[in-house]
Amino acid sequence: MATDATRFDGKVVIVTGGAGGIGAATARLLTQRGAQVAVADIALERAEALAHQLPGAIAVALDLESEASTEAMVRTVAQHFGRIDVLHNNAALLGPDIAQADGDVEHMVTALWDRTYAVNVRGTMIACRTALPFLREVRGNIVNTVSNLALQGHIIQAAYSSSKAAVIQMTRAIAASHGRAGVRCNALAPGMTMTPALRDAFPAPLRAVVEGETLRNQLGDPEDIAEAAAFLASEAARNITGQVLVCDGGGASHVPGLIGFRSFFAGDQ
Repeated sequence: MATDATRFDGKVVIVTGGAGGIGAATARLLTQRGAQVAVADIALERAEALAHQLPGAIAVALDLESEASTEAMVRTVAQHFGRIDVLHNNAALLGPDIAQADGDVEHMVTALWDRTYAVNVRGTMIACRTALPFLREVRGNIVNTVSNLALQGHIIQAAYSSSKAAVIQMTRAIAASHGRAGVRCNALAPGMTMTPALRDAFPAPLRAVVEGETLRNQLGDPEDIAEAAAFLASEAARNITGQVLVCDGGGASHVPGLIGFRSFFAGDQ
């Protein structure tokens, strides 16, 4: 059972990208813990369908490429509920077509790079900028979903991973500039997570490669990431700000070659 410090009774939480995957799991969990949730998503019909299932929740249209849409989303939530306690920036430019096109820098399409940064970095910044006055009023906080790819080099997803690294630095900047005003800001870095979008974007053999690198022997589920997001957003994490919580089953924690060592010593175990 959740302790008082992990409850959200009387609090209003915005979850961007809340219509599916990690966002939907987080919206459900926070509602269970007493929050009134605004499910913000470009897929408004899906957001509305989820909001109808969650007591006290609303759905709000959000297009992070549009400054006007992003600002309107935050203000709509504040007007509807009268306050904003948590902004969970979970939305990002994802999908099978995007994942396949986002390769290395040498072959990067400029338009894809620009759009990735427009959504993942600029859109997140605008959401934070618009929400900060409301968060300051209630000593609220921001949780930015990034990725363990923002902390590692890879041969694919150069645009996505570098945009998420930029969000990490934005997280630190907000924490530094607004901490004494009572606003915390942290980043949550999932690894590959078993969402429907991931199954569409990455074939099973690639998922198996990543799974082999985890220390849990399986990929995380959206509910695993939701638990971590809820912790960072809660009063239980009141002394944590400007940090990156990696939630990837230990995939980023070990030395290169762990799989080879595991196989080499398998006969001795």
